[in-house]
Formats: sequence, C-alpha cells, structure tokens
Amino acid sequence: MLFRFSILSLLQKESGYRRIFIAGMVNGIGDRFSQIAMLSLILSITGSGLAVGLVLGLRVLPFLVLAPAGGLLTMHFSRRTIMLITNLLRIPLVLSYLFVNHADDLWILYTVSTLLACAEALYSPVRKSGIPLLVQPGNLLQINGLEQVMNGTVLIAGALIGGITSSMMGPQAAFITNALCFLAAAIVIRKVSFPAERDAESGEISIENVESSASTASVTSDHTSGITRDQGTVHVSSVIWRLVRSSVVLQMIILFELWVPVINGIDNVLISVYAIEVFGLGDWGVGMFYAALGTGLVLSNWCSRYFQRWLLPGVLICLLVEGGLLMLLSTATQPLLASLIYALLALMSGVGNTCLDTLLMRETPEKYRGLIFGLVTACSSCMLGLSMFGTGLLLEVVEPRTLGFAGGMGFAAIAVLLTWYGGLRARGGLNIRS
Repeated sequence: MLFRFSILSLLQKESGYRRIFIAGMVNGIGDRFSQIAMLSLILSITGSGLAVGLVLGLRVLPFLVLAPAGGLLTMHFSRRTIMLITNLLRIPLVLSYLFVNHADDLWILYTVSTLLACAEALYSPVRKSGIPLLVQPGNLLQINGLEQVMNGTVLIAGALIGGITSSMMGPQAAFITNALCFLAAAIVIRKVSFPAERDAESGEISIENVESSASTASVTSDHTSGITRDQGTVHVSSVIWRLVRSSVVLQMIILFELWVPVINGIDNVLISVYAIEVFGLGDWGVGMFYAALGTGLVLSNWCSRYFQRWLLPGVLICLLVEGGLLMLLSTATQPLLASLIYALLALMSGVGNTCLDTLLMRETPEKYRGLIFGLVTACSSCMLGLSMFGTGLLLEVVEPRTLGFAGGMGFAAIAVLLTWYGGLRARGGLNIRS
C-alpha cells in the first residue's frame, strides 16, 4: 500500500512526466498485444521458428541507424512533435497486419514490422532524453525507477492480456487494440509541454566546461581538431568525442552498452528454451517466467532509491549479482525456483538500469542528450540482435544450461573488467563522479 502511494505521489508532483509515463504504458501494452498476436500468426501460417527469428531480427536492426537519427532530430525539432508523429504513423502500419492471412501475405508482415521498429527507434531515445527536462533533478533516480515499474507492468499486463485477447478473439483484435493504443498515446502526448532547452550560448558554455575538464585531465589532443564554431554552430561529432574522452563514467556506460547486451541476447533466447525444452512447461511456462521478470522490474523501483549516492557502484554490483543468479539458474531443477530466480534477475536488472540511466542523464549536456541516448540505444540494440542470432546458432551444438552458465560467467567478468577499468582511469588522473 505504501509502495503504491509513493508512486502515485511522485506522479502527482511530476505532472509533465506523468503524461509521458501514461503514454509509455499505453504504448507498451499495445506493442505487447501486437507482438504476441504477430508471432502467433506467423507460427500458425508457417510453423517455422526461422520465420519468427527473422521477424524479431528485423525489429532490432533499424535501431542501429535510426536511434542516433532520433537524437539528432531533437536538435532541430520539438520532442513533442517527433513523438506525436511517430505514434500517429504507426496506426495505419499496425492495421496493415489485418491483411495478412496466407503465406503469400507474409511480405506485408515483414515490411510492417520493420517500419514499426523504425518508428520506435526514433521515438524511444527522444522520449527518454526528454525525461530530465520534465522532472526535478532531485527526483531523477525515482523517476528512472518508475520507468522500470512501467516496463514490468507492460511485461505482465501486456503479455498476459494480449495472449488472452489473441487466443479468444483472434490476432486481428489485438492489432486493432494496438492501433487504438497508439492513438490514445498520441492524444496524451499532445498535451505534453517540454520546457525550452538551453540556447546555443548556454550549450557552448557547457561544452567549454567539457574542454576545460578534458584539458585538466591531459587527455585532449590537438585543439584544432576539437570544437569549431561557425556563428555559434558546433560540430557535433567533435563535441561528442571530446565529451566522452573527458568522462570516465560515459566511457564505462558505453562499454556497458556494448558488452552487456551480448549476454542479454543469450538470456532472452534461453527464457523460452528453459520453459519449453528444459522444464517441459509449454507456452504457459514462458508466460510464467515473463510474469516473474515483470514482477522483479516493478519491485526494483523500491530498491533503487537506496543507491541514490552510489549510482556507479550500484550498476556494477547489480551486474555481478546478475551473473551469479544466471549461473544458479542454469542448475535449477524446479520451475518455481527458476521463477524466483527470474524475478531476482529482473530486480537486479531494474536497479542497475535505473542507476545507469540516471548517470547518463546527469553526465550528458542537455543539448546533446538526445544524440547520446540515440547512440547508446543503437549500440545496445545492435549487439543484442547479433547476440540473439548467435545464441540460436550456438544452441544447435551447446546445451542450454551450459550456455546459461557461460552467460552468468560473462556478466561477472564484465563487472570485474569495468571495475578494473574505472580504477585504472581514476589512478591516471580522471575523476570519476557518481
């Protein structure tokens, strides 16, 4: 009861964020409806797991190119406009699924899935990078915790209700529901008012601070290759490069986003394999494990507040614990124990992601936050897609439990390597904040 009250109280205080929270919840649940119905439709038409893998891969690839583009757009267009347009464009796209009835129509499904992913690749970094503009700085960690609550709720409600809707009323009902969700989210977003961002002059002051910090750390190279100005215009690539070089925290975040999705791809594939092949639970076992993940994400909001002053250690500790839990999961023999481990995994992941997002928002100058979030999203999505494809190939020759244990070892190794790298750079003279 107290947990629910604290969430409602925070949403009441942060009215600007409340709208994009509601829009994100509606969007997410609608997407789950559509995804479950789409996969069910593919399997009913083709009976091919390869077809499922292909459509999932097509949904990941657009993030590699378009996520950074979404960040760049925030430097020229209103965030509200970008979010509104990407939601409205997805309405006719998702309704196109209604025309898929036979194998000859699958090209529609593949094309639409790719275009929907393109819209999400633009929408997601724009939304996330706009959160710090809407909330008080002191509430940023709690707000990022609410993002995990939203993800967990979407995972539970969207997967559960979407599965029931698709099985009882057919996939067409789920597609129509998804379209209505996009419309409802657009209506909510239309009322969001992002405060004016810093003007060019303010942006240059922030960049000067980055230059000064980098110079003090003796890590900058020739200043003539740095930031050049033409009537207040800043060369973005030079700014981003200098910003990353001057911040060990940003370097560690980028390394995190390159390495960790490799293991996440293994985990994403294994959850269905564990439920169906290892424990013999069938589809309902997949739903049970996903519900456990959603529960853990919801509970992570309550735990993340204890890492207010320990954001970077929080990321590394959670990653290390996740590694241990994945190794334990690979030895579990009881489905209920596996569900508990999945809930704890999501709890650690939610706390770690909350700390990571808060660090990224604090470390990045406002003017370039959208671009940085786009680049980070592109990196993680690309590595996740490659990992999922590679995991599918490895499962042809490696036992699922063996691969799961190796994934746990990988998480632990990444946590140790990042800790070593941060300590090494700190001894080299760069200050690690947070």
